Amino acid sequence: MTDWHGSDLEKIATAEELDLASERSNGTLRDPVTMWVVRSGDRLYVRSVKGTGGPWYRGTQSRHQGRVETGGVRRDVTFHGADPDEYPGVDAAYRRKYGHYPSIVEHVLTERARTSTLRLEPR
Repeated sequence: MTDWHGSDLEKIATAEELDLASERSNGTLRDPVTMWVVRSGDRLYVRSVKGTGGPWYRGTQSRHQGRVETGGVRRDVTFHGADPDEYPGVDAAYRRKYGHYPSIVEHVLTERARTSTLRLEPR
């Protein structure tokens, strides 16, 4: 696992949204998708409201690589499926950061969404 540079970690973690572009099997980037991102410990995570069947999530599975951009940071990343023992910390991070959107945040706290939790690691 590669660690985030401290300032990049903080900038991404505090940004309201993140643009995520996954790589196609030929190495080109798909159009970016704007989504929520959270920090749990020193790791960054994203989830699909639609679970593993969500289109952007499926796109991450061809090469498990892509690019994220937000808060003045653009980084190439790898996508790693989170372990179920990471879910509670990620759930708590979503509640802390996006709890002011109560009718929306609940959608990323479902079991379907949890199974799509991806850890973003810089490459």
